Amino acid sequence: MVIGPFINAGAVLLGGVLGAVLSQRLPERIRVSMTSIFGLASLGIGILLVVKCANLPVMVLATLVGALIGEFCYLEKGINTAVGKMQQLMMKSGGKRSGTHETFIQSYVAIIILFCASGTGIFGAMREGMTGDPSILIAKSFLDFFTATIFACTLGIAVAAISVPMLAIQLSLAVCASMILPMTTPMMMADFTSVGGLLLVATGLRICGIKMFAVVNMLPALVLAMPLSAAWTAFFA
Repeated sequence: MVIGPFINAGAVLLGGVLGAVLSQRLPERIRVSMTSIFGLASLGIGILLVVKCANLPVMVLATLVGALIGEFCYLEKGINTAVGKMQQLMMKSGGKRSGTHETFIQSYVAIIILFCASGTGIFGAMREGMTGDPSILIAKSFLDFFTATIFACTLGIAVAAISVPMLAIQLSLAVCASMILPMTTPMMMADFTSVGGLLLVATGLRICGIKMFAVVNMLPALVLAMPLSAAWTAFFA
């Protein structure tokens, strides 16, 4: 039974509630500094996973081809477009609103994407489904708890509600990934893990503002990692 999605959703729920209680009491300097720490933690997790690579060419090829597919399909642009349309619909449904309300809607939709469609969450759920190891999602839970707390200080208890769709998405990914498990080998799992680690490094660099990688466009690399690993082992290993 998977536990990572429940822990992650619980962290967002508790963080949202705590942030709503704290309201504006959390100093601005803490909100700013913690963001950099989140990025640093993501970098550390990513590097730890990258070193588990079994076939270096597979990791590089999967990342390159996956990123190309994502770029050609405009994955990140598509999500940004969908976010914009969602914001417009939410503002129209509420009638004429103030600038403060529009800012709230924009921020709220942005964190829905942050929590529900992050590369860390998708990779962590898939990895637990295939290996039973919830460590990625548990580590993400610590980050999400503080992130939800910080956002809820300004957006209120609505942040806690994001835990519901996030739980549904992660559980679906974990269940689907578990069906692939009988067809995997240790080398395939190692290469999949290393590709996920590269995505986490890219995520950390983006959070820290060092390099704005289009992480969503890199997600197809996770799908390519295992087939490429199997092919490489069969023909070249």
